[in-house]
Amino acid sequence: MNQPPTAQEFWILPRGPHAPGRARALLRERFDGWNVAGEAADTAELLLSELVTNAVRHAHAPHGRDIGVRLARYDDVVRVEVSDAGPAVTLAPRAAGESDERGRGLAIVEALAVRWGQCPRAHGIGKAVWAEIPVKG
Repeated sequence: MNQPPTAQEFWILPRGPHAPGRARALLRERFDGWNVAGEAADTAELLLSELVTNAVRHAHAPHGRDIGVRLARYDDVVRVEVSDAGPAVTLAPRAAGESDERGRGLAIVEALAVRWGQCPRAHGIGKAVWAEIPVKG
């Protein structure tokens, strides 16, 4: 995004099993203040949950390193971004089998986001994975 956000929020969460739920709660609270609701809020919540879960499960980060969660609104777009201290990796949705209980996260992100990707972490080592969705006024 080349334009400055009209609103943004950033949190640091411990990398652990409670991080996805905490991130969802923070998103819902912030979106109440930003008047983001309905399908856009539900989609952003799902995308954030998938990205945080991936950071918890798959980031090859040093023990004790936290996760950064950033929400930003750019007028008609909301961006959810999750950063971790793990190295950049090739992001590609995988084809999960019918009976697989995991492995659909990036396929969900790719299906629901209008844009998504990875960039260097803004502060410190690691990467940030982000997804954007449209929102109405």
